[in-house]
Amino acid sequence: MNLCKRHTQEACPRSPSPEDLALINGYSRKPLAAEEVYIFQTVLCDNEVDRDGDRFATAALSALAALFPGKTGLFDHSMKAGDQMMRIYAAQVRTVPGKTNSLGEDYAQLLAKVYLLRGEATRELIRQIDAGIKKEVSVSCAIRLARCSVCGKPFGRGDCTHQKGVDYGKGQCHAVLEEPTDAYEFSFVAVPAQPAAGVIKSLQGAAEHPGERRFTHLTALKRYLETDGCGIAQAQSAREELEQLEALALDGASYREDLLRKATRAALLFMPELGAELTGALCEKLSARQLSVFAQALELRAEKIVPLRPQLQAPAPGGSGENDGYKF
Repeated sequence: MNLCKRHTQEACPRSPSPEDLALINGYSRKPLAAEEVYIFQTVLCDNEVDRDGDRFATAALSALAALFPGKTGLFDHSMKAGDQMMRIYAAQVRTVPGKTNSLGEDYAQLLAKVYLLRGEATRELIRQIDAGIKKEVSVSCAIRLARCSVCGKPFGRGDCTHQKGVDYGKGQCHAVLEEPTDAYEFSFVAVPAQPAAGVIKSLQGAAEHPGERRFTHLTALKRYLETDGCGIAQAQSAREELEQLEALALDGASYREDLLRKATRAALLFMPELGAELTGALCEKLSARQLSVFAQALELRAEKIVPLRPQLQAPAPGGSGENDGYKF
């Protein structure tokens, strides 16, 4: 499964030491000088049970420490090359002396050192990092196994019917995340992190593992829920929720198509010189709400130029009424 773990950055010297610079230059095509580089340190994730009922095993943190160096930094997981401004150049697991997690284990965090280039393009970002505005981060990684803390089996698979947050006599049930297979990126995000790491998950592209399944298409997931997954306790509610989401998606697509036609027609009426192809391409990039506002604004402007009134409509109060519908 693919995971996004949220946590916060920590203060560290803003200029690299010679040791840091040597690591950074291992990722650059040309040697960088210390004054060209800005660095900061961030906590990526820890071994505490989070708000979604998941917990990284301490051994998984150590595996991630080997996977994250060299991975890029983005904003809101945009996956756009234009948002690449940072890169992790080192990572390690830190155990906090005297502190334990909710299970009584030594509390451990995965720390990463990040660098970016100083310059006009990053000046504002650096200023916001220093001011504590850009603080929360979220990291994406792939985990091979989520194990149930109660029965030890793959969580929610096969014979495991335990529910997260329920106490079965061994503390609240949660999923233990083990065996990381890849690290993708980390991002600055707007959603504040809790003291322990928060999780936002996406199951697309999950690594294959005995007892676990990977779904790259919606049709494959639907087929699984209707056949192989029908014996899982959560399958019925998942099928119902999926059907509701599909119905809402169809309604939303139909509504947006109507708005797109309305906005395109209004734009052509007001600015016919743009042509249908260019007008359609411009409107296609707008959201449903933007299309609605855009169409209404253009219709109001166009109506002032060419009043959209039927010729057989009754004359306006105070008008002569004689041939008004044929006058320009």
